[in-house]
Amino acid sequence: GQQIAQLQGQANSLKCLGPQHPFAKHGQSGQEISAVFPHTAKIADDLCIVRSMVTEQINHDPAHTFMNTGGRVPGRPSMGSWLLYGLGSECEDLPGFIVLTSAGGGQGQPIAARQWHSGFLPSKFQGVPFHAAGDPVHYVAKPPGISMEGQEGVVRAIQRLHAAENEAIDDPELATRISQYEMAFRMHMSVPELVDFKGEPKHVLDLYGPDVEKPGTFAANCLQARRLAERGVRFIQLYHPGWDNHSKLPQNLPRLASEVDQPCAGLIRDLKLRGMLEDTLVIWGGEFGRTSYSQGTLTKETYGRDHHPRCF
Repeated sequence: GQQIAQLQGQANSLKCLGPQHPFAKHGQSGQEISAVFPHTAKIADDLCIVRSMVTEQINHDPAHTFMNTGGRVPGRPSMGSWLLYGLGSECEDLPGFIVLTSAGGGQGQPIAARQWHSGFLPSKFQGVPFHAAGDPVHYVAKPPGISMEGQEGVVRAIQRLHAAENEAIDDPELATRISQYEMAFRMHMSVPELVDFKGEPKHVLDLYGPDVEKPGTFAANCLQARRLAERGVRFIQLYHPGWDNHSKLPQNLPRLASEVDQPCAGLIRDLKLRGMLEDTLVIWGGEFGRTSYSQGTLTKETYGRDHHPRCF
């Protein structure tokens, strides 16, 4: 059986919460969407909202790991690694699995690299995290005083050394290293072009909202995700931290919702306008839900909600 709580007292003193922002039906489908997601509400008929999600994990780290790998104990390949292993990549100049994490976003739980690790699969299938600020990849900019031809010569010499060693020991990780050097050299040209939004028309930038031209924002990462998908990258994973609101939920939730609402809706619209939504799956979610009762300082301005594994 399940535990049942009996709550006694006047209604205005019980902090068992219904929606704190009104829900309304939208689109021909009648999807019920909160008022804090006005842009998402406009694409209601493009959404499939799964309401049956549960998990056995009650804390962030094992829940993150379970969500990404299917097991709470580290060591299994992540879903992006499995997809890259099974389907391959259509892009030769960028990694087939790329991770983008928003800068800022409030007090978020740490995101461990094992969430995009390849586990027991070869390391060429693991995700490559792009940095939120500065160069998206370390050393992607050409060092001062080094020509592209000179750098290519160094890469080729290193490859020959690895190839000679690989002939002797036949190590798949060496083969991966050789291909990664080749990829790294090609990324000197592909990455600067990728992160330059100057060629995007204003009406496209407007889809993603006012933060799209601020590097590291969730909006910029959503546009980046579309550009990556356009170039054939198989799996793109975005993280936006800050949702663990054990307190100050009334202040934090509207802000967090506004950071993701228009960019998410803009991404769906952009993909649809380009005909890419027909063969692109966009998934939005987290590792568990939040309780319907309060915790922390029980005031109207500062209450929070706890982890809820049985309801997302």
